[in-house]
Amino acid sequence: MPDGCILAVRNRPDRPDRPRSAMCRSIKTLRPPVLPEEATEDDIHAAALQYVRKVSGFRAPAAHNREVFERAVAEVAGATRRLLDGIEVRGAARKPVSERAEAPGAA
Repeated sequence: MPDGCILAVRNRPDRPDRPRSAMCRSIKTLRPPVLPEEATEDDIHAAALQYVRKVSGFRAPAAHNREVFERAVAEVAGATRRLLDGIEVRGAARKPVSERAEAPGAA
């Protein structure tokens, strides 16, 4: 489980004897200065996975939903990378345009 996750285990209304699986309730901030270094692809993928898990309500998809689940994770990860590449933090040095264009997933 990624760092910064807070586990929430609640009883399921349909099966009060069986708790829900633990799911991350928060996704850590991936931009400087909160994260001392640039977010890695693993950091971004973990955040995207947690987002898709939270929105879908599934920790892992059933076989018939696996493709759409994995596609959603990839799309959220790409959007996250583009967001982080485009954010300008006041007081921080911004990457030159040439470096931003070379970043994976940059359009």
